[in-house]
Amino acid sequence: MPESPDPDTAALRAAAELGVAHRVVRTAVPSSPEESAAWQGIPLGALLRTIVVRRGEDDYLFVLVPAGRRVDWPKLRAHLGVTRLSLPDADEARAVTGYVRYTITPFGSARPWPVVVDISIRDQPVVSIGGGVRGVNIHLSPDELVRALDAAVVDVSNAEAGQ
Repeated sequence: MPESPDPDTAALRAAAELGVAHRVVRTAVPSSPEESAAWQGIPLGALLRTIVVRRGEDDYLFVLVPAGRRVDWPKLRAHLGVTRLSLPDADEARAVTGYVRYTITPFGSARPWPVVVDISIRDQPVVSIGGGVRGVNIHLSPDELVRALDAAVVDVSNAEAGQ
């Protein structure tokens, strides 16, 4: 899929304001993570999913996990020093991030929640994170992502079955 000119989204504006070295890649709306990665020309493990996690009332964080991996909840709870975490429903996630499901990204979020990134991103030269609308993706180095989002890099995932 061809690279698009920078469409105007809150995520892309935020990345620019933060001085993030990145490239915008636009694709048709994919039907699966595998299709998205293929269209972007990246391995599946470079495609990041943004998961909104609730620690408590009005206390959230973003967890970035590569496609093909799943959050290891005991590891995440141990890192955060909590015994309970939950996932907000789609309406609550939109209210606290400003993004609808499948477009959520820490860049340009309604509030700057903390970010935890799975350590496996260090295996990739470039990662892809959502650009705030379906089919818009931000490609950047893992180090740039961590720097821009002031993210904690932690082992918080396991490979999904069959990966």
